[in-house]
Amino acid sequence: YPPELAADVNRLLAPETKNSEVREIILPSPVMETREVWLTAYSSTPEETDDTPFITALGTATRDGIVATNFLPFGTRVKIPEVFGDKVFVVEDRMHHRKTDFLDVWMPTKKDALNLGIRRAKILVLGSETDYGTMKKTQ
Repeated sequence: YPPELAADVNRLLAPETKNSEVREIILPSPVMETREVWLTAYSSTPEETDDTPFITALGTATRDGIVATNFLPFGTRVKIPEVFGDKVFVVEDRMHHRKTDFLDVWMPTKKDALNLGIRRAKILVLGSETDYGTMKKTQ
């Protein structure tokens, strides 16, 4: 268990803990990797996408929480804490192949996308609770 949850887990597993005290523990997703990337945004406009602007490369509908990138597999979950706090995004789209160090956040309007601009940002690549034993040391 992650150190911040160890005391809670140990208390719940203790023999003196009554069943009425047991509650579900939701483990936070472990950070598998920290990476600095170029952060941009896009919207479902014809000049920013292909001929299916509301369909991602994965075949899903564009929606809030979707990102495009070429350096992570589909389904990877990421956070961009400096810009979006604890919000979790999912990789479901791709960018032009020359964009190797970019993460593109889907936005509902072109104005929203332009407001984000382009900037360097640290992202957190998330795993699942089963990844606690395989975590890389983050910087």
